[in-house]
Amino acid sequence: MSFRLSYRADPGNPWFSWQYVRDNSDTVLAALRDHTTLTLRAVLIATLIAVPLAVVAYWFRPLTGPIVALTGVLYTVPSLALFAFVAPYLGIGVATVLSVVVLYALLVIVRNTVAGLNQVPAEVREAAEGMGYGRWGRLLRVELPLALPGILTGLRLATVSTVALITVGVVIGRGGLGQIIFAGFNNNFYKAQIMTGTLLCVLLALVLDLLLMGVGRLLTPWLRGRVG
Repeated sequence: MSFRLSYRADPGNPWFSWQYVRDNSDTVLAALRDHTTLTLRAVLIATLIAVPLAVVAYWFRPLTGPIVALTGVLYTVPSLALFAFVAPYLGIGVATVLSVVVLYALLVIVRNTVAGLNQVPAEVREAAEGMGYGRWGRLLRVELPLALPGILTGLRLATVSTVALITVGVVIGRGGLGQIIFAGFNNNFYKAQIMTGTLLCVLLALVLDLLLMGVGRLLTPWLRGRVG
């Protein structure tokens, strides 16, 4: 015997409603601002940690495996479990949300930064050495600029994933747009509320990704003429 679930549309509970958006615009905009701020702060902190880690992995090759493995292990920990572990130490608030999402962003940024640095041609490094650049001068003036495409790829991936992950912060009351989505489930499965939060998450991720793409084009003018 087979069973088939049926679905019947409820005109009184549509998947989207402009009336809901208008009536709750203040709440929706506040959640969007909170979500955007948390995302930008998390990506910035993750970048400030991940790029130096990637440089260490690039300079000291025996450390590459352990550094990438450590960030990979952190990435596999379930987010709810990580919230449960961090909350008793940092409390229920912004610090806990940022700590969790930063840990997840590290892997993507570290891997792409290391890959970008490794793609710098050996002859370019040798030429920089011949011009008298030391390790730091070569890194700041030659290697990091040429590794920018890889770094920016990591930032874009980390940003999009962070937008999605911030919603899980609803478990401690700081989930940005996740608060709206979760409230919709608690409000007799109010579809318009759920869909509004979901669509804004998607749009936010898309806008931030496009902005980073634009920044990448500005910072890497030598790539604009390439095809593909």
